[in-house]
Amino acid sequence: MKHYILFCLVLLAPFVQAQHSPLLTDMEIRILESELSGETAKRNLEYLTRLHRMRGSSDFRKAIDFITSKLEAYQLESVEKFQLPADGKTMFGTQKSRLAWEAESAELWEVVQQNGQWVHTSRLADWEAMPITLAEDSESGDVTAALVDVGAGTSEADYAGKDVRGKLVLTSSGPEPVVPLAITRFGAAGIVSYTQNQKTAWWKEDENLIRWGHLGSFSPVNTFCFMVSLKQARDFQQRMARGQAVTLHARVKATRRIGQYDFVTAVIKGTDPQLSQQEIVFTCHLDHQRPGANDNASGSVTILEVARTLQRLIAEGRLPRPARTIRFIWGPEIEGSLAVLTQRPELARRIVADIHMDMVGGGPVTKSLFHVSRSPKSLPSFVSDVGESFGQLVNEQSDLYASGMPHAFEFVSPEGGREPLQAVIGKFSMGSDHDVYSEGSFGIPAVYMHDWPDRYIHTNFDLPANIDPTKLKRAGFIGAASGYFIAAMKDAHVAGLWQVLRSQSLRRSAEAIQRATQVDPVEAAILKRSYVVYERAAFETIAKFAAISPVIRSEAAGFYASMEQSLGVQTKPTTRTGGKIYVRNQQVKGPVSVFGYDYLEDHNPASATLALPQFQGLWGSDYAYEVLNWVDGKRTSIDIRNEVSAEFGPIQQQLVDVYLSALEQAGLVILKTER
Repeated sequence: MKHYILFCLVLLAPFVQAQHSPLLTDMEIRILESELSGETAKRNLEYLTRLHRMRGSSDFRKAIDFITSKLEAYQLESVEKFQLPADGKTMFGTQKSRLAWEAESAELWEVVQQNGQWVHTSRLADWEAMPITLAEDSESGDVTAALVDVGAGTSEADYAGKDVRGKLVLTSSGPEPVVPLAITRFGAAGIVSYTQNQKTAWWKEDENLIRWGHLGSFSPVNTFCFMVSLKQARDFQQRMARGQAVTLHARVKATRRIGQYDFVTAVIKGTDPQLSQQEIVFTCHLDHQRPGANDNASGSVTILEVARTLQRLIAEGRLPRPARTIRFIWGPEIEGSLAVLTQRPELARRIVADIHMDMVGGGPVTKSLFHVSRSPKSLPSFVSDVGESFGQLVNEQSDLYASGMPHAFEFVSPEGGREPLQAVIGKFSMGSDHDVYSEGSFGIPAVYMHDWPDRYIHTNFDLPANIDPTKLKRAGFIGAASGYFIAAMKDAHVAGLWQVLRSQSLRRSAEAIQRATQVDPVEAAILKRSYVVYERAAFETIAKFAAISPVIRSEAAGFYASMEQSLGVQTKPTTRTGGKIYVRNQQVKGPVSVFGYDYLEDHNPASATLALPQFQGLWGSDYAYEVLNWVDGKRTSIDIRNEVSAEFGPIQQQLVDVYLSALEQAGLVILKTER
């Protein structure tokens, strides 16, 4: 072990220098830092948050038009708007397109009878004032009826002794799970939901929050749901408990219809005739409820600010134009990304890295913690290490600045905060469009920037006032620096990149050693071997972008050999004999569950009872996503089980086997052979 430590110290010696990043010069960093504007990003955000940006809606198109106008004003190249079908039928890989949804008006009133007529006494919800009060995919209706509290409303016991036919039901659940019993079985006329936000430490702390609700996009049942606060629901419940009847008038004009998904894209073209055919893409999702400031106006305007900054710096000659092309895409969340990659396969083939931003501006009041996350373990790549390196730079420099210590860079906006970033670096996280890019069908490595937790996500309090311009600038810098470095990467950059990779590898080595102590010796051996294989594979991805010199190859060989010796890793696989080998069905691309649609459940109804998607390991729970990603026609089901166990924690072989069998029955994978 002491020889390994000494070897590592020698390798890390080049870091003790005046240059603050092995990837960009201090001058390049300063140029980016000085041009990026958190204030410009926030001004653009303030416009977007005035729009209820639902898929296929007029407000979403206004948002697309706004982004387009800015791209043209910033003189981006090849600005293009395009549309893809949102018709409820077209398949984009594993995603069935959803019908467009548009609401015209919606109001919820409390009413009382006076002289034989219903009189409005209190307006509880108004689409014009706060569109989040109408659940997405609600349909038109006009009902005056009593309110009945059904609790969760998802089991028959919730309706025992209650007559809800023709009435409105009050539920603590989200709208969609209530429909089968409340609407279809027992004949309720509509839903009023006070479902609470995603669970965090601040869950239910603010009773004034109104949650963004969703009805089923593909449900044959036409109904509506109004969303109310916990405070309003408690008022209803207290009054009804005293025997007081609550009668409401719900009026909705809304519909699902055949429409279009809207997109806009633009590029900064690369200079090299061949390398310019490779593209580094910046992605976000433009849709969400009004105001939707952090989720995800923040990501949308930050990549817009990156586009403005890089285009201006390159046009003015302050930064050289990179060899590769940089592309920017705005569209609907997840379903939009899968639609683009499947309908434009030539674009998917050109993209070599994804810089994704989803919630990157939360200020202190949101209680958010910023993350710079890496690709899944099934997709080794140096790309993740590039993002992590710049994230660490901002962490270190912002901490020095906030602490009053000597520093080289501030990464602060005049109208923003001055606290250190303290980003979480190097974890794999799911939940946004990068899931599609990094999925095994496309294999595009990603840097994913996001805030979590955020106590106001998907609520009426996700406001521009909670967005910090400094945070926007810092996210913009990490993204711009990462994307620019990868786009400009040549042979001369490999030495600096190798410094970054071995530094990050040492950090992951420490994590692997720590995790190995939490499992039995057999699992520990699997984990450590998987870790070393990953590190070697990540290093080899450099060769796809630039030539690795014999000197660096020799250093790398010694580094990884010392690592294997220190960890006691066996060169031969530790897997047992046997197991099935599957290949991906290349005719169906994308992850199993996308947005509002589950391909596996639709093609194999028995999959609803599968345990794997809900399994929680020691270090994660995204087993289902990675099991499909590891299917490559080479690994056995036992190999796959070992890989996901090394990533998330030990799991039973049977759960993996049953899940792979379900994927086969749904036509997502094909059995190749059985050992």
